[in-house]
This record gives sequence, C-alpha cells and structure tokens, in this order.
Amino acid sequence: MMLMHQTMRWYGRHDPVSLADIRQAGCAGVVTALHHIPVGDIWTSDEILLRKKMIEDAGMTWTVIESLPVSDDIKRQSGNYLYHIENYKASLRNIAACGLKVVTYNFMPVLDWLRTNVYYKLEDGSTALYFNRIDYVVFDLFLLKRPEADAEYAVEEIVKAKERFNAMSEEERAFLFNNMMLGLPGSDDAFTPGQVLSELQKYQGIDAAKLKEHLFYFLKEVVPVAEEYGLKMAIHPDDPPYPVLGLPRIMSTEKDAADLIEAVPSPANGLCFCTGSFGARADNNVPAMLRRFGDQVHFLHLRNTKRDAEGNFFEADHLTGDTDMFEVIKEVLAIQHRRNISLPMRPDHGHQMLDDLKKKTYPGYSAIGRLKGLAELRGTEYALHKMLYE
Repeated sequence: MMLMHQTMRWYGRHDPVSLADIRQAGCAGVVTALHHIPVGDIWTSDEILLRKKMIEDAGMTWTVIESLPVSDDIKRQSGNYLYHIENYKASLRNIAACGLKVVTYNFMPVLDWLRTNVYYKLEDGSTALYFNRIDYVVFDLFLLKRPEADAEYAVEEIVKAKERFNAMSEEERAFLFNNMMLGLPGSDDAFTPGQVLSELQKYQGIDAAKLKEHLFYFLKEVVPVAEEYGLKMAIHPDDPPYPVLGLPRIMSTEKDAADLIEAVPSPANGLCFCTGSFGARADNNVPAMLRRFGDQVHFLHLRNTKRDAEGNFFEADHLTGDTDMFEVIKEVLAIQHRRNISLPMRPDHGHQMLDDLKKKTYPGYSAIGRLKGLAELRGTEYALHKMLYE
C-alpha cells in the first residue's frame, strides 16, 4: 500500500509525551528539531546524529525536521542576516550528511502561532486551541497596548473589545495575556510585553511585499544548496493566516503559495501543507489547493478548524471541521500514486482529553488527542485506499 508515512511531533527529552508513547500510537517516525540550538547557529552533525540515534533506538525514524528556524535578522534583512544565511546553508549540508530529507521552516515575523485560549472547553469536556477575534483585539489594544493599533480595527470591533475588557476580571485578563504571550513551541519561556513591542518596532517599514522579497532572497540563497544535497524545503503557512499585531503575513493564501513556487522554481522548494492553517480562511479551498500544488508538497499537517463569520475559530476534530478531510486524503492518495512516494504526515493540534486533562503538555500536543486524530486519519486513508486502488 502507498500510504502516508505517519509521524508525530516530539519536542525532545523534556517532552511529557515520550518516544515510547509515540511508537505505541502506531507512528513509524518522529518529527522534531534541535530546540536547544540558538536560532542562527549551525546545527552540527554530532548534535543531529545524537537526536537521530535516540529516535532510532526507540524503533522509529527521523527524516523530517520541524523546524530549522529562520532568524528575524533574515526576515528583516538586518543585523547578521548574511552570516545567518551562511550558517543555514552549513546546517543544510550537515542535515543531508546525516540522512534527513525534509526541512520545515516558516517566515512568520516575531511570533509563531497565536491563540487567545489554549484550553477552550468543548461540549464533551475536552479542550482545544481557540482564536477569538474580539479577545485578540482586547489583548492588542488594552493589554499589550501597541501604539496606534486602533487604526487597524473597525469602530464596531473596538467598541466590542472595550466592553469585553471592562467586563473581564483580573484573572480573565491575566489568562488572556498569558495565552497570547506563550513562547515559541518547544520552549517554556514566555515573551514579555516589552520584548514583543521592541521586536514589533523592528519591523517598521516592512510590509507584506517587502517581507515576501526577503523570503525569496533567502530561498534563492538556500534552495540551490538543498537541491544539490537532495533535501526538500517545506514552508509552513501562517497561523492564523492573516496579519497579526501589525505584522505582515505572506504565506496565507493560494496566491502566496503560487508566488513562492514561481519565485524559486526547484524540486527542493515546496510546502509543508497545513490543512488547519490554510483552512482557517474561508477563501482557501483546501482540497483544490492540494490538487494544484501536489507536486510541491513535501510534508503534511492534517488538522481541522471550525470558523465563524466573526473571525473566530477553534481546533475541531480531525474529520469534522470546515475542511473536507475525506477529499483531502483522497487527493493525498492520488498525489502519492502519481509521484510514487509516501508523504510524511502528522496529525496536528489534538484535543486535550481523558487522562491528559490532568497533565501539563505543550498546547495542542498532548498524546491522547493526537492519537485519536491519527486513528481517524489512518482509518479514512486505509478505507479510501482499499476503495480506490485495490
């Protein structure tokens, strides 16, 4: 059977979800990164092989990196960006020498994904990641107090945000603040308001067009190295897929993906196709995008979101959100048979549920919720493959 290569993300030794847990979930591989290496530094072969051996000793493989971070200096083309690009090339050479195949990265300025509530309670008692538009405006205007932020919002939104803020208790304000200020995945460190405002200021004068220029410059430098050494570069889309905190986002739509592929045409330049990030926008037809870009998809994040007209969304069950996962998996199977490959995939942003409700885990990365999602995806894929290809 030409089925997807099923993996889960692992954050290293301190991850409460162990390699044994992931293996028992039925995964053949792990997706991970060297989170302890500062952004901009070189990943050495010794460090890569040490992590690889840990995973192989647990009975799995490591072929997909998530992520090899791109520094904000590179994104801004400031400071040490040329030095960081050369280090990135050196890391790619070491990664290839150690037998890895796919390098995931993103080009989101300052912050990675953002949610207003990482413990949003669902009807069945489990919790999910949630983005509430008005709570986000509350954070921006009244907690972070970003200068001139009110110019970016409609009057109605500002009125609603002010009412929401006034009705909040101190505990609710602190809860929202802490959720929005969570550090990057893989880190226990949270940002402070001063740090965020300082970093936001560094992007003054960089709009979406300029940031996209910087992305293409970076890719024109590193993609030839990746191609020479047999690696695939896979960009993760923006999450949420629209501007946040005054920062541009440039990998949110079908046009953004097309621009990336056209700017640096190469078999090494492609997508980490995240159905949840693209699916959080109503104007993205996710199955059609997958059909269009199938030859440039190097890694799959399969998750689902449920959105409303107000701009809110939460992480739904993998099969029941706004994206038709049946059609997505059917298209994935067609891509795999056409390209004669098994695409690496991981379930993403599972619900916190059952015994995991009593544990502290990385938001969206508890074991049981992802196991449930993997089982749903695996079952759908297996049934479709039997129906269409046997």
